[in-house]
Amino acid sequence: MNNFNLDFEKIIINSKNILFIQDIDGVCIELVKDPMTRKLESKFIFAVKNLEKEFFVLTCGEHEGPRGVNRIVERSLKSIDQPKEKGLYLRGLAACGVEYQDSNGNISFEGVSKEEMDFLAKVPDLIRPNFEKIVRNIFPNIDQEEINSHASKSICKTRFSPTINFNSLFDLVKDDSEKRKIIQKSFKDMMNDIIYKAKAQGLINSFFLHISPNLGIKDGNEIIKLSNKNDIGSTDIQLLIKGAVKDSGVLFLLNKFIFDTTGKAPFGRNFNFRDSPKSIIEKVNFCKKYIKSKDMPTIIGIGDTVTSQKNTNNGYSRGGSDRSFLEFIQLLGEEFESNNKIIFVDSSSGEVCRPSTKITGLEGISDDQDNLKFDMVFQGGPKEYISWFIEFAKKRSELKT
Repeated sequence: MNNFNLDFEKIIINSKNILFIQDIDGVCIELVKDPMTRKLESKFIFAVKNLEKEFFVLTCGEHEGPRGVNRIVERSLKSIDQPKEKGLYLRGLAACGVEYQDSNGNISFEGVSKEEMDFLAKVPDLIRPNFEKIVRNIFPNIDQEEINSHASKSICKTRFSPTINFNSLFDLVKDDSEKRKIIQKSFKDMMNDIIYKAKAQGLINSFFLHISPNLGIKDGNEIIKLSNKNDIGSTDIQLLIKGAVKDSGVLFLLNKFIFDTTGKAPFGRNFNFRDSPKSIIEKVNFCKKYIKSKDMPTIIGIGDTVTSQKNTNNGYSRGGSDRSFLEFIQLLGEEFESNNKIIFVDSSSGEVCRPSTKITGLEGISDDQDNLKFDMVFQGGPKEYISWFIEFAKKRSELKT
């Protein structure tokens, strides 16, 4: 662990109200090529329970379904009944802000129409024939059995965020970054075609493509991070409901947290991601209008997917699916003087190749001109973060009792 502020833990552990808002994959779960093999340490689950209402997850993955985090929790605890009965599911938002779950596994998803849900359900079947065409074009000698195997790993049939994942196909090209680029570009075009199909069915303003990791946004679209020799680049593309972005998720979780602690929801009881202002500045002003300073907790934002890449104009393209919500939390801390803290977990030690803070510092992640600053960096990745978190949750729990 480096970049450690000595007052960090003292400030947050002694704050009256704290709120952890934490990503999942790459933070408390090692990154793996096949999402079905993800593992979560049971001690972490019980540490989250110790924090009770002071912890939320905020992930682009999903809670429910065969690939959902709930299945990982159940495998970790070796029980289907225990998580529901004892409230051990990870409370918070999934699908980047659409799918809310309490600790007993009760799900809600306000703001989504039946027409949108019906279309999302068809997306994996729309992907499948195009997947085969693209794979045969790139790998002309591949047989049907192998295509089927890669399709089952690559096409994620998730309820709110159908996804195409490249990691299985990347294994076929090894270190050939040019072929990885062809895979990335081909599937981006395919996913854009699905957006056009949605528009043709009257869902003109319903969906967008979330690319992870990305290099920020241009003309309203996320910029794909193309592979090079040192960085695998973007590994998956999700079709998400428009407005489902993590910084809007922070507003939803703040609203819920303040209701839990004060009995009053500053944005109203029915607030959801579709009610959120668009820009981060507008979101900050929205909070200043409706949230009293005394009700604002010290927020600890934790993520692993943050990018910064030098461009041809000697500036930087900055993105990553965790950047916007971490920047928002940092800005809220400044505006409300609430001592908010930002934690970065280095997820490069998993199966997915990413820039490593151990090897190149923050190169590829941040830069000297970056407004986003990390208060703590866990170079040892999820294992190191989990160890710290378990100990912190224990101390916080003892302090409250």
